[in-house]
Amino acid sequence: MLIVSDAAAETVKALTAAEEADDAGGLRISVESLDEQGASLGVALVAAPDTGDEVIVSTSGALVFLQPEAALYLADKVLDVRDGRDGGLEFAVHGKTEEPRNFDAPRSS
Repeated sequence: MLIVSDAAAETVKALTAAEEADDAGGLRISVESLDEQGASLGVALVAAPDTGDEVIVSTSGALVFLQPEAALYLADKVLDVRDGRDGGLEFAVHGKTEEPRNFDAPRSS
């Protein structure tokens, strides 16, 4: 099962709060395309999970919804955040055996 880091959970909570989503809202991860290198994943803030989505609740209560195909690719991964190229934060996925990365809390714009 995908593990959601504390930093990623706080980012999801901040994004859903900014969108004024209700308590059922969260981040949905889906497979956008497949090729020889693997899956290209997409993320979106949604009001509720789609039928069949795997629902992950972080220890802080952030909701992450995995499209069934995405859940297969992410079963042994960690959802994290890192500094993005534009100065904001971006979601990142890494293996559970990799050294955990510590990131700052979401920045306000």
